[in-house]
Order: sequence, then C-alpha cells, then structure tokens
Amino acid sequence: MPKFEVELKKVVDDSYEIEIGHGLLDLVVADLANGLVGKLHKFAIITDSNVEPLYARPLEQKLLDAGYQTDVFVFPAGEKSKTRQTKAMIEDAMLEKGYRRDCCILAVGGGVVTDLAGFIAGTYGRGVPFINYATSLLAAADASVGGKTAVDTPLATNLIGLINQPKKVYLDLDTWKTLPQREIYSGLAETIKHACLADAAFFDYLEAHMDEILELDQEACEHIAEKNCSIKYHVVMQDERELGLREVLNLGHTVGRAVETVSDYRLLHGEAVSIGLVAEARLAQNMGYLSEADAERVIALLKRAKLPTEIPEYIDREALVKKLYTDKKVRDGKLRFVIQDGIGAIATFGENVYASPISEEKAREIIMQL
Repeated sequence: MPKFEVELKKVVDDSYEIEIGHGLLDLVVADLANGLVGKLHKFAIITDSNVEPLYARPLEQKLLDAGYQTDVFVFPAGEKSKTRQTKAMIEDAMLEKGYRRDCCILAVGGGVVTDLAGFIAGTYGRGVPFINYATSLLAAADASVGGKTAVDTPLATNLIGLINQPKKVYLDLDTWKTLPQREIYSGLAETIKHACLADAAFFDYLEAHMDEILELDQEACEHIAEKNCSIKYHVVMQDERELGLREVLNLGHTVGRAVETVSDYRLLHGEAVSIGLVAEARLAQNMGYLSEADAERVIALLKRAKLPTEIPEYIDREALVKKLYTDKKVRDGKLRFVIQDGIGAIATFGENVYASPISEEKAREIIMQL
C-alpha cells in the first residue's frame, strides 16, 4: 500500500512580555488598542467570585468604554473549582454568548483562574489567544512564567492540561493589598522554593527582608516579583516542555501536591508546598545533599513567612504515602523526588536528570517525621 508523508515541521515563537507594575488595568486596554492581540474586539473575562468585583468588573467597564465587546464569566473561588466540570460550564456559557474563534480570553485572578482560563484558551475553538492579569502573590510567583495550564481531578492535581503560552502577563502589585493575609503567606512558599532551588543570594535576601515583605513594602514586593520571574524564566526558556531541567520547579511539590489533595483543599496550595519543602529538605539532609544547619534555615524561613511546616493531625499519613504515586514525576511505578543540593541548587542524577528514585519506605519515614 502507498504511504504519504505529512510534513508539519515548523518553528513557533511563543515569546511574551511580563509587565510588573501598579494599577495596570488601563494599560491592558491601551495594549489591546495598540494591537496586542491584533484586531480582535471580543474579550471573555474569566475570573472567580472573589476577584470579580475587585478587578474583573472594573476591567469589563473599561473595555466597554473603549468600544469592545466583553462579558465576565465567574466561577466559585477556590481550588475545588479547578475541574473539568467548571471548564465545561464556562465553555458552554461562552458558546451561548456567541464567542467563537474570533475572541481573546482575559484571565483575571490568581493561579486557579490562570490555570483554568489558559486551559480553556488552548482548547476553545481549537485555540484562542489569552492574557493573564495575575492578582495574587502566588500567581505572580508560579503562574506568570511557563504556560502550564491544567485542571484537577479527584485523583490528583494538574494531571489534565496543556502548555499554552499567553500573549502577555500583567503582575499588578497593587492587587496584593486586597489579599487576605493567609494568601500572602501562601504565595511566599513558591518564592522561597525558587530561592532554594536556584539562588542562594535571594534566599539571604528573604531572610533579611521577610518583615518588609509581609508588610507589603513596595520595594520588597517589586524585588521578589522580579526575582520570581527571572528564576523561573531561566529554567523554562531551556526546557519549555518539561523534558528535563524544568522538573526542578517541582521542588516541594511531590509531597506538597499530595498533602493538598489529601487535605481536601483545606490547605492552600502554598501551605501544602511549604510542608512539601520541609519534607524534601529532610530527605535531602538524609541523603547528604543538605546540611542540618541549612535544613533548619529553610524551615525557619518558612515559619517566618507564617507557613505550616508540619503535616496537620487530620491528614492520614498512609493515605498521603499512597497519594504520592499520583505525582507526575512517577516513572514505572517508582517515586521520584527533586532533591535540593545545599541552598540555591538542585542535585543532578545523570545527564538531564533532576529527580531521584526514592523508595516508598524512605518516603514514609520522612512523612512520619513530620
């Protein structure tokens, strides 16, 4: 039988800009008028119930005043809403409002919003452009660079999704002032993670300036926003599709995501990651990659950021051990952990290998210590 070769080789430029500043809603409208997404004039604003009155509705009004067609699509705030069901609900609502391929999605909110909206944008009409307007410290640290989008399932977090890069990201630092304190603390977990895996000097800065950060000092906030973007960018630009190096960004997440799920999302993402960072610091110490003194520095900094460092009593430890197997780094049924190598570096285990197999017994031992 004959064969026909379909050649589809292409080079795609997915570059985009991250704008860090204060009060950026007007800039969004100005950028759209200047052709950020071409001549599109239909904008679906996706947000959650907390952010809707604070930023989504004001942006909607500014777009309407500028002559654009726009609607706001709202879902209940919280990680429990980051599901396939919510995705379908928003897609159906957009279809009913007449949105087709000639639209752009504006994600206005924290990491749950940007994850969900970015996933919708990647599949709606087989792909429409989207813009992220991040309104939380956690989103600024974790969702602003990389293009990872996903939804959660009852089994685990972020197992269904795609990599989809936005047209632009806005980090409005003024939005942090409207966050509950607990959300500020949660956002700092990813910031501390970045320092642990890539920048010892940044870790020193966090130790020296944590009080100013918690008080939302403008200079300190601008600095951590820039450093978070810089650290993650230098990883993602080398490995956009998570084929090797990008795995280092999962430091603290093997245990952290499991804790988050088993807690039934009583813990915020950053709170769960904090516990995961402690677990993986203790594992690195056990393996000889992290001194006891440096492990204690990591734990002390998390505590100064008012983050939990122990597994809550209500979490079943054995259920937690089983949940580790839903982590994306599992290979051939074996647990794999990213291991911190001192403060500011990650251990390597071969060419382009950044996670080590760990026995269930060793993982259980570490978990039981927490």
